[in-house]
Amino acid sequence: MRWQLIVTAALCSVVVDARKLRGISLSYKRFYRERKSFLCIDGSKMIPFEQVNDDFCDCDDGSDEPGTAACPNGRFYCSNLGFRPHYIPSSRVNDGICDCCDASDEYNSHARCPNSCRSLGRRERLDVAGQMKTLDEGLRLKQQLIEEGVLLWRDKQAQLRELQQVAAELQTKMEEQRRRRREAELLKERVVKAAEERNDPRGRNGTATHVFQVLDGNNDGSVTLDEVRAKVALVRERDGVQDRERDRVQDGVQGWVLSEDEALVLLGGVHQVDLAGFRTSLWTRLREGDGIKIRGWHGIPGGLAEDEDEDPNIKAAESAAEKEAADLKKVEEAFETASMEISDLKTKLTIDYGPDWEFLFLSSQCYQLQVYEYTYTLCPFQQLSQRSQAGAEVLLGKWGTWEETPGKEYSQMRYESGEPCWQGPTRNVLVTLSCGTETALRSVKEPSKCQYEVELQTPVACQPLVKQQGVHSEL
Repeated sequence: MRWQLIVTAALCSVVVDARKLRGISLSYKRFYRERKSFLCIDGSKMIPFEQVNDDFCDCDDGSDEPGTAACPNGRFYCSNLGFRPHYIPSSRVNDGICDCCDASDEYNSHARCPNSCRSLGRRERLDVAGQMKTLDEGLRLKQQLIEEGVLLWRDKQAQLRELQQVAAELQTKMEEQRRRRREAELLKERVVKAAEERNDPRGRNGTATHVFQVLDGNNDGSVTLDEVRAKVALVRERDGVQDRERDRVQDGVQGWVLSEDEALVLLGGVHQVDLAGFRTSLWTRLREGDGIKIRGWHGIPGGLAEDEDEDPNIKAAESAAEKEAADLKKVEEAFETASMEISDLKTKLTIDYGPDWEFLFLSSQCYQLQVYEYTYTLCPFQQLSQRSQAGAEVLLGKWGTWEETPGKEYSQMRYESGEPCWQGPTRNVLVTLSCGTETALRSVKEPSKCQYEVELQTPVACQPLVKQQGVHSEL
């Protein structure tokens, strides 16, 4: 009988001890050794040890009730053998829902949860093994991209130097070509002036261009029937016409007033002509004489000069000037193109592509993702856009900068200044980079109006694991 009492007392002691230690991690068990009194972990109060886990909160920090729901700020420790241990709020203890995979938080409730820690641990280990495999492959690919980034950076630097040299040569050629064009223009002016002096003492007053301007009374760039009848006179007699008088002497020219039909014939059968039409119709008749004169023009016929376009010397000079101008335009266009390429390349080279230029390869790529009725296109370091099935495209944001994240540098990109929302803010995007063996868009979300969150998976986002020492996740 005495032996049975001793065994019973020992079992009770074990049960009491187990009750006292429920919900406590190994690192905290030193505070809960069986003794006469218990000191709250925050040092605020000393209580009898019997009051530990008695379902009444005595300590302000809740440390006397680690295994019950008595303290509102208490924590229960799930040991979860075979899986990851973790803390849960003490309010979840014995609430009928198993929060610990070993069901240790429901020791005094109706809940009957199986112990799933081993299966969860096995599944997690498989996931971790897969992640480690992905990480290893991603880091291998990242090293290749770093090497490519360095080569690409050097290539762009060399390309910039070449473009700057080409631009300098084009600028020298452009200045020389401008000088040649000026000389050609001066030569053309001298040739035209000599032709004018040679053809008519009055200079250009007898050319087709000037006569056209004289006839074009309203300066609208055309000569009409009315303008011809008003300024051109018929100086020969009309055959068989006796019922019409000569008009009065005007500006020294006496002649018949042209009828509409006669004016129409002189204009080649049309009611109005431009300069080109004038040269092939009325101008030819005027130069030949043909019984017509211009009112106010002295010495006609015979006073009209050869048109400047018909002078071979002028044509040659103008052709040379036009050639020099065309050559200059080509050089100017080439210089402008080179300057634009230099400016664009300089802008790209000012972007932060990472410490080893590992993100540089992204600058020449674009990635798409279909989400419901929208297609999203991300061109890293450029922009992000959204296109609907109807074809409407909206700019969500242009490249801004790297988002500063302590401990996670080069992990988030900010794209800003997108198109404004209707009665809302300007669109902007936060792109988060995740580790993977390929570069692709994984998700696009809009957590708040016109504020987008995008995940871009890429090997260059992979980071080697750093083992932290002296840090306990349970503290």
